[in-house]
Amino acid sequence: MRTAAKKHHGAAPAGKVRTEVSAGGIVFKRTPKGVRVAFMLDPFARWAFAKGHVEKGETVEQAAVRETEEEMGLDRLKVVAPLGRIDFWFRDRYRPETKGMLIHKYVHYFLLQAPPDAKGRPQRKEKIRQVIWVELRRAMRQSGYKDVLPMLARARAYLYRRRPIAPAGQAGQPGRDRAPRPGRFHRGPKHRTL
Repeated sequence: MRTAAKKHHGAAPAGKVRTEVSAGGIVFKRTPKGVRVAFMLDPFARWAFAKGHVEKGETVEQAAVRETEEEMGLDRLKVVAPLGRIDFWFRDRYRPETKGMLIHKYVHYFLLQAPPDAKGRPQRKEKIRQVIWVELRRAMRQSGYKDVLPMLARARAYLYRRRPIAPAGQAGQPGRDRAPRPGRFHRGPKHRTL
């Protein structure tokens, strides 16, 4: 889960510093009406993707699936592709064990596929308020966090390239899930992405 805090760029200031590794997923499903992407309304009233700490003995891929299934109330998720990693600094203001510490967080994201009938159920104990499914073409505007936009752009590009071709005589509806125009997603956040 995302911790709202002031972000720092560049070298870490003096004092207590902690490095954390998290993983999360951008979930999609294919429906008769096109590809849908899942968002959750987080405790800070922003539309986000599930993520959480990698536990001992777990790979980042396993953590991404586990955290996403837990926070969004989904199951039977399949890893489709790695999307990359972001990193950022913030001062923790909420968790008792790290309150006041400067945190350097690395978050690995994966593209995850849900079954076509997936609905989702918000994890109330983590204060997740709602789970919604958004049309692929609207997903970039839905995200409440700019730092994940490069991951979402990669997910969209992957889904546009890999979408199944309609059988002869079953053309898709005009304007639905069209490929993005070249150069549309070149603007990124000020955070480093790998």
